[in-house]
Amino acid sequence: MAHAQSITTASIAVLTVSDTRTLDTDTSGDIAVSLLETEGHSISLREIVADDKEDISSKVTSFAIDQSIDVILITGGTGPSTRDCTPDAILPMLDSTLPGFGELFRQLSYIEIGSAAMLSRAEAGWIMKEKRRTPIFLLPGSPKAVSLALEKLILPQLGHLLDLCRSEDR
Repeated sequence: MAHAQSITTASIAVLTVSDTRTLDTDTSGDIAVSLLETEGHSISLREIVADDKEDISSKVTSFAIDQSIDVILITGGTGPSTRDCTPDAILPMLDSTLPGFGELFRQLSYIEIGSAAMLSRAEAGWIMKEKRRTPIFLLPGSPKAVSLALEKLILPQLGHLLDLCRSEDR
């Protein structure tokens, strides 16, 4: 039985992990912002951080304790190269994971790009700070991957996910 579509909107922090991108050249971040805003969500912060575990975890910690941020969306750093360290920085910070997100993302990616989909370390979960759960999504840095994840997985369920988090955080 499907649940009713939620009208809940979020204030979202978008973080791009890259050694080469700037806000002017961050196509994936631009796509994320556009898709989120089109669905009525607001972008409270948008930043870029280098592929460095400590820098990534420090930035995400500051986002998680910021009461104005409902959701954290990260693009980049989820591949198999030695510089790709986003999951290594973030997974130890999670209080719980949402395994279905990564599984479904890779399944949908497989349909589009074939076996290269297995190289993605896309993940999702929650960070608990000050008795508040903040959903976090780790997406690949490619524009197509960001569009796929947002359009097919995140946006259709984001309001419902926030409703659940908010009802349990009270």
